[in-house]
Amino acid sequence: MPSSSPRLSKRLVAEALGTSILVFVGTGAVVVDQVSGGAVGLVGIAMAFGLVVMAMVYALGDVSGAHINPAVTVALAVTKRFPLAELGPYVAAQSIGAIAASGTLRVLYPEATTLGATLPAGPWAQSFVLEVLLTAFLMLVILNVTAPGKPEALLAGVAIGGTVAFEVLCGGP
Repeated sequence: MPSSSPRLSKRLVAEALGTSILVFVGTGAVVVDQVSGGAVGLVGIAMAFGLVVMAMVYALGDVSGAHINPAVTVALAVTKRFPLAELGPYVAAQSIGAIAASGTLRVLYPEATTLGATLPAGPWAQSFVLEVLLTAFLMLVILNVTAPGKPEALLAGVAIGGTVAFEVLCGGP
């Protein structure tokens, strides 16, 4: 009897690929901004992150759910909308994808010292609270626009990508 969702191996490949593309494009924009003396700018970086998330949601959402972020996978598992048994494999696939993209960026841009890392610009407590709040906002959007039976699901990629973009604008500096 055929399954209604792709096999786990296919979903894990999709998660690794989607996360790799997210990291390559998003942090790649940060790297290019760094090595070009600011040519991309904060708005360009926000657009890169938001647009790549939107694209991955539409390209891979029907395959793996396009979590492309361990925080999303954990949130879905905690809310019982994702099997706990698949949490580890998904996070591993996402980690592999992120490491592969970062390795590629390191090879392409050896002069990029921070490789697009998110580094605190102020006190650690400020950065921690900002990260917690922005993650909570993103999870709120994801969990609500992807809830079963919601008509908003058709625009989930736009809502999630837009949220990522405005969060980069808000928290990027």
